[in-house]
Amino acid sequence: MRAKLVRTSRMTSNDRGKSRRLRERLELKLPVRVHCRETPDFEWTEITRLLDVTPFGAGFTLKRPTETGRLLHMTIPMPRPLRVFDHVEDQYKVWALVRHVKGVISSEDKKTPCFEVGVAFIGKRPPNSYEEEPSRRYELGSPLADGSSIKLKETSGETVEPVQPSDQRTHTRHNIPVGMALELFNEKGELAHSESTVTENISRTGASLFSTLDVPVGRFVRLTSPQYNLTVHAVVRARSKGAGGMPRIHVEFIGCEWPLD
Repeated sequence: MRAKLVRTSRMTSNDRGKSRRLRERLELKLPVRVHCRETPDFEWTEITRLLDVTPFGAGFTLKRPTETGRLLHMTIPMPRPLRVFDHVEDQYKVWALVRHVKGVISSEDKKTPCFEVGVAFIGKRPPNSYEEEPSRRYELGSPLADGSSIKLKETSGETVEPVQPSDQRTHTRHNIPVGMALELFNEKGELAHSESTVTENISRTGASLFSTLDVPVGRFVRLTSPQYNLTVHAVVRARSKGAGGMPRIHVEFIGCEWPLD
């Protein structure tokens, strides 16, 4: 499914020089309000500052995790020459597609982990499918033949399923138990629930963990392993029940790989 989101005017040869200048990243440390819906019933808002911006995207840091392919809603006091629409509004309210996420250390206290995020602006409204399934991931589709619009297409994405003997994966799952502290945060970024658990299996990019917590698909969690002296964030891709009805969650790690060597 594809959703047409933004229509811009077609450039002439005289406009291309100006366009190239506008595409250059400007280091404008503007405040920005970032709103994220992880699931239909859970959302959060964070105030941060841009690292750089163009008319077509921006970079900034977040304390909360997100992932490539998610949609975020941003409110920015954007200079009007950099806007594609809403030129007379005080605030520029635009939807953005997460293009990359990288875990970094906060520049403020040098200890707190945060996330460096790069987004592409995709328009004034999200696709219809987002309303029912905000955890859906998208990617930029091919532009129309005349180059005058931006499209999104939904990604199928690999769902993290229980490991089967015949399972063919890019990264091999290892049926080894790794002790984990599983933490879930509320809309204010405060710790809401936690439990000590163990992995059923683990690979470089994801794991299956036994969990009694009611964590919906699409939510982000934090995992800490004393054994590996490592803390990572992950997104819940699926839920299932193992032998004896033991509930478990299947997660994909965000912005890193698990060191299994």
